[in-house]
Amino acid sequence: MIEVNCSFCGRDEYKVLFPATLRSSLPEADAFSCTWSGYGSHAQIVKCQHCGFVYANPRWEAGEILEAYTAVEDTTYVEERLGRELTFRKHLKALEKYTGKADGRSLLDVGAYIGVFVEVANAAGWQACGVEPSLWAAQVAQERGLCVIHGTMDVPKLHGRQFDVITMWDVIEHLPDPNAELNRACQLLKPGGWLVVHTMDMDSLMARLMGPRWPWLMDMHIQYFSQKTMAQMLQNNGFQVVWSGAQGRYLRLNYVASRIGGLNRPLGKLVAKVVQALRLEGTAVPLNFGDLFTVYARRPEGD
Repeated sequence: MIEVNCSFCGRDEYKVLFPATLRSSLPEADAFSCTWSGYGSHAQIVKCQHCGFVYANPRWEAGEILEAYTAVEDTTYVEERLGRELTFRKHLKALEKYTGKADGRSLLDVGAYIGVFVEVANAAGWQACGVEPSLWAAQVAQERGLCVIHGTMDVPKLHGRQFDVITMWDVIEHLPDPNAELNRACQLLKPGGWLVVHTMDMDSLMARLMGPRWPWLMDMHIQYFSQKTMAQMLQNNGFQVVWSGAQGRYLRLNYVASRIGGLNRPLGKLVAKVVQALRLEGTAVPLNFGDLFTVYARRPEGD
């Protein structure tokens, strides 16, 4: 693990918010999967004394992180596909209030995983494709006939292309250099194009109430934005922020029980038994605890 400077302002003075609770120096690839339930295990979380940004420090080198994501396999995510589809349909409907309907326009989903949002967007008339570092996830998407490229936004297949919309659903908190990725997204957008970013809110009431027990303090999360710091970083990279606010998601009840079990095993078992007794395992429900938010931002027209 290496010491790093603040991802927002580049300074190296910080105070510790939450001491490291890591179970190993470098978690296995499972700890970087979307459905990992290893709550409570994380690198040291610090707050920059100059700008207030919160990040993991020290942490793994960028190459180690990319290697871990490349090796990720996550069959639980496939099993939870229904909840993801409902969530992404909701997100797409909200997105189109700002971007307008598809009309055959282009969309790039960064961190597309198995391509659920790409598929939802295509069904709504978008010319959608994705990019994904997990080799397994990209192959699962490709087997469904989806355009999901294995790699990152630097992949040669994207060179010279520009999109009407770029989405980052639960991605930016995983990136070693979010500034560089936002700058790259700006280059890949057409003038007037839209960037949509969804991530956890470090300044939410839920995060402040739960403190060190907040579930999103995990191995895989190395950047912790608030709506304020997210808006500032977007503006620093040439974007105009149009709207920011809390947005929840749909989850199946058996998956909810497994997440509760990650925080409290006895309670998780109890909830699972109740869900099974009522035969509600596959029922998807909307959840919004106010600690996940979405930002809609634009690349200026004359840029």
